[in-house]
Amino acid sequence: MPMFQPFKGGGFDGHVIDLHTAVKDGVLGGGDGGEVKTAAVENELDLKTMITNLELPETPSVFICPISLEPMQDPVTLCTGQTYERSNILKWLSLGHRTCPTTMQELWDDAVTPNKTLHQLIHAWFSQKYVMMKKRSEDVQGRVIEIVGALRKAKGKEKVHALSELKGVVMAHEIAKKSVVDEGGVFVISSLLTPFTSHAVGSEAVAILVNLELDAVSKAGLMQPARVSLMVDMLNDGSIETKINCARLIGRLVEERGFRAELVSSHSLLVGLMRLVKDRRRRSGVSPALALLKSISVHKQVRSLMVSVEAVPQLVDVLPCLGPECLESALYVLDSLCSDNEGVTALKDSVNTIPNTVRLLMRVSETCTAYAVSILWSVCRIASRECSSLAVELGLAAKLLLVIQSGCDPALKQRSAELLKLCSLHYSDTMFISKCKLAPTIQ
Repeated sequence: MPMFQPFKGGGFDGHVIDLHTAVKDGVLGGGDGGEVKTAAVENELDLKTMITNLELPETPSVFICPISLEPMQDPVTLCTGQTYERSNILKWLSLGHRTCPTTMQELWDDAVTPNKTLHQLIHAWFSQKYVMMKKRSEDVQGRVIEIVGALRKAKGKEKVHALSELKGVVMAHEIAKKSVVDEGGVFVISSLLTPFTSHAVGSEAVAILVNLELDAVSKAGLMQPARVSLMVDMLNDGSIETKINCARLIGRLVEERGFRAELVSSHSLLVGLMRLVKDRRRRSGVSPALALLKSISVHKQVRSLMVSVEAVPQLVDVLPCLGPECLESALYVLDSLCSDNEGVTALKDSVNTIPNTVRLLMRVSETCTAYAVSILWSVCRIASRECSSLAVELGLAAKLLLVIQSGCDPALKQRSAELLKLCSLHYSDTMFISKCKLAPTIQ
């Protein structure tokens, strides 16, 4: 049996072990000793199934095959004393190797010997963990059933307490999420979202729902105007966690087939989302807010509302502060606004549109560059002299040449060439050529 490193928290002490010593010393969790009924356990539980189903943060190093770094199911030992998974070491030998993979010693005998003691120990250890996991799962499922049952009858503060407890269970145990769905908990929780629901109850309910796998029926139930309205109210007035959860839950509803644009066509929703985007102290809400804005910006009536609540200059102004993922979402929204005359006009009138978009070209990603070029094209097309001149002075021409010469998408190159031609209309050839030189300030 090979030597191995101590395993923290598992009871190993770093010595060569056998099954009897492991049980006696509590390696298997049986600190009070006793017999391990290995044969009986093996008949009941398949080792491969247990290894597959168990998600353990750490496994004792002696159980790990040095070749695959996976738990061994059929350990065999070489003449050097090193142990490997049978299939892995046989493959090693079949490739013509005549050395031990771990020690690189030459093998004087290529026979492999089943390591029955280690196999028993591995099976017993995983069996114990598997049984404990199943017991915890049953305990969690039982607790979920109790809480959902209590929620059906709860009133007043009892609802908040029950929802808070259920949220804790759902967040702590993956199996609890499925149990809530299976026990009809989604319907029970959704029914609590009414026009008369307090934000204390609503915030806990949304925190649970956003973590569940919701089917089409459940989503349809949540798409009732009164329920969406409550979520919008909490998105404006709740804690940062509640605001984020509301944005994410509404975002999941928006993606559902049959979703009606009227449900998200409200000043209140857009104002709440823009507050999250602009919040410089709590940046965790920026990504979910922009993700929802991206989803709803496909609707014309929503885009009109964005213009009316002055979301355009606000989005333009935050562009320099955003990371790559959020930046792509924000630029997508601004590019969508270019579909309407009022959106393009709002972008043209925003003082930072040209500087902030020109600055992004060839600096973040090809996607961001494509959106930025599209926005600049739309703006320069309706105010060619005013906007094109400003953009060229800020280095647009030089950057467009970089895009055209790069290996990016042909459609992006074509649009960049069109924009470059549009910008050149207001300059002499000599002057424009000088503007195409990449100055240090814009590199």
